[in-house]
Amino acid sequence: MENQMKVILFQKLPGGSLRKIDERFWSQEMIAALHHINYLTIGGEEFETVEGRLNVDEGVMELLLLSIRSES
Repeated sequence: MENQMKVILFQKLPGGSLRKIDERFWSQEMIAALHHINYLTIGGEEFETVEGRLNVDEGVMELLLLSIRSES
């Protein structure tokens, strides 16, 4: 999986708990696109990107997302 990184997406629920909604390998192009976007769509649902963390121990990028629908 050269030039790819595992990315895990977590949804922050209204009560404050986290729910893992996606885990897959992203290309370098997709990771670079994070510099230009604020929203992602997964499974037809739109999420706002809140923050990210690089888990060096596991070699994984973790992104925290808020559901756009839950904010309405």
